[in-house]
Amino acid sequence: MKSLLSLTVNGRQRDDGVAGNLLLVDYLREVVGLTGTKIGCDGGECGLCTVLVDGKAQHSCLTLAASCAGKDIETIEAMSDGGRLNAIQRGFHEKLGAQCGFCTPGMVMAAEALLRDNPDPDEDTIRTEMASNICRCTGYVKIIEAVQFAVDEIKANPNSKQEAA
Repeated sequence: MKSLLSLTVNGRQRDDGVAGNLLLVDYLREVVGLTGTKIGCDGGECGLCTVLVDGKAQHSCLTLAASCAGKDIETIEAMSDGGRLNAIQRGFHEKLGAQCGFCTPGMVMAAEALLRDNPDPDEDTIRTEMASNICRCTGYVKIIEAVQFAVDEIKANPNSKQEAA
């Protein structure tokens, strides 16, 4: 049985009929058509499916879409600024944090949540907060550098579209 789900996705109000057991990741990919959110472990262990729910990082593979009624969902597709990479995305590009790129959307979303809560984290805080996202290509050095790059960019350009500013 379907019920009406009303929520905001990337700034746009949506009203969709969804089954009560539909996961948020499947809703975003199959109903909304936003495929930037990746599916990895289906168990909340890898972080590939990280999105922001009311500004907080959440694994969409563990979240029922229906539980997001009335909430604001942000995906990787909302992170650019008029087609330009935001500070975190630029960091992943400039510091080669993307590697193969499969984990990158979840990493960017986790970093976005971190920098909204703490716009000036130290390296240990970045490591701790990014630990819920797994990358199979790297030892995380480039990812940490990418987030640190974003912190410096946001400090230098506080009026950019970075939400932490």
